[in-house]
Amino acid sequence: MTIKVTIVPVTPYQQNCSILKCETTGKAAIVDPGGDIERILAAVEQLGGTVEKIILTHGHMDHCAASDVLRQQLSVPIEGPHEGDRFWIDKLPEWCKMANFPVAEAFEPDRWLVAGDTVTVGAQTLKVFHCPGHTPGHVVFVHDAQRVAWVGDVIFQGSIGRTDFPQGNHDQLISSIRNTLFPLGDDITFIPGHGPTSTFGQERQSNPFVADERYG
Repeated sequence: MTIKVTIVPVTPYQQNCSILKCETTGKAAIVDPGGDIERILAAVEQLGGTVEKIILTHGHMDHCAASDVLRQQLSVPIEGPHEGDRFWIDKLPEWCKMANFPVAEAFEPDRWLVAGDTVTVGAQTLKVFHCPGHTPGHVVFVHDAQRVAWVGDVIFQGSIGRTDFPQGNHDQLISSIRNTLFPLGDDITFIPGHGPTSTFGQERQSNPFVADERYG
């Protein structure tokens, strides 16, 4: 194994925050820290990695609300999501207030991502895929060598992301899944933003929203 992964469910939404550690260098990244900073940092300490960055799939509060506090606390950059989600991050204080979520301030990532970019974690490289639909700036991270993807709220085991939020688009989401993610390979295991892991192959067979039989 070249990347070791710990999944930490955070916030009342039980969002899957992932901690990735490059086993070659000991460098680590935190994916989608939505809250519960103490729990995240305890998991980092248990994993034994040195955090070098925070990476974000999209701008919803349960995925990014703790990012800026962690950035300041750890003196590390934030990479992602795509700039299409700027309006979500800019309005973080409002969304948090409406949802009775812990207060979070708006922030600017150190690097917005686009399709075709790569993100490094130590000696490991993650490919970046722009997968709009749930949000316009949603990105997915794929580690080719281990055949693992971090898909945020694009697809879940047996379900797909909601598209009834501002600038959500159902047709775009289906296209992101079927035309961007599924061609990457049935063998890819994905870690979703909520719930259990699955594989693209399993979802192509059985997911009622995007299975092959539904789309011929």
